[in-house]
Amino acid sequence: MSQTVDRALTILASLGEGPASLEQAASRIGVHKSTALRLLRTLQEHGFVTRQSDQRYRLGGRLFSLAHQALEGIDIRQVAAPYLAVLNERYGHTVHLSVLEGDEVLYLDKVEARYPEHGRSWLGEESRIGRRAPAAATAAGKVLLADLPADRLAAFLAEAELPASAFLAEAELPARTPQSIRDPEELRTELADVRQRGWAVDQAEYHESVNCIAAPIAGTEGTAIAACSISAPVRVASVVELSKLLPELLCTVEAISLAYGGSPTPRWCENRCGAKHAVRAGRA
Repeated sequence: MSQTVDRALTILASLGEGPASLEQAASRIGVHKSTALRLLRTLQEHGFVTRQSDQRYRLGGRLFSLAHQALEGIDIRQVAAPYLAVLNERYGHTVHLSVLEGDEVLYLDKVEARYPEHGRSWLGEESRIGRRAPAAATAAGKVLLADLPADRLAAFLAEAELPASAFLAEAELPARTPQSIRDPEELRTELADVRQRGWAVDQAEYHESVNCIAAPIAGTEGTAIAACSISAPVRVASVVELSKLLPELLCTVEAISLAYGGSPTPRWCENRCGAKHAVRAGRA
């Protein structure tokens, strides 16, 4: 590596620990102040370093902008894949990665259940990768809807007051089950509860023979960008039994959020896997 490039990168890394004077920057890379000044001025010209009023240097906005662009370019499916696999390997149930698109969830990835036989009661093709499902009737959809800004959630609920197709999509989807939420106000209350506790349940609401739990994956802004869910046939696991896996599910989404570059909250992580994360301030 070029010595100049190496020194510039070293200065940037050191400024990540906090602002530094010219003398401190020079000392950190072991060069004369004039050499450090040339490097800092070049970095400043490109927006990677900013000089404060107290004459100390700190990281510049260009660096944060590039970092944000890099994080946005990360494929959440690629990041989450190994974590989904571990969750599936540990419990054998189907694990999904989903995102919100309009009033539906889109299945981005899926790790199939490892049961001796699925039988007719399993979800199967209806949850394959690329398939869509009504957000209001799925655990994954609920956690993603619950994290929407107030205006977007209000718009969704307003549409829910339209004919049934606007609330639970009919085309190519299973009919709503007796457990499906039909009333917008009931859904509003449910989503408020989901937002408060940080996870959601689908008790045979999307498919009459399937139970599911889900939790949100946080992105760079601290808001939900995807959801991870565990699904099982009713005959294999009740909601109560699935709920016992919540600590592991929540720890998994924290790990994915951290790997993606988000700002995870502790929840059960510290107790389950020892991870200690800074608490994220809640949105108003």
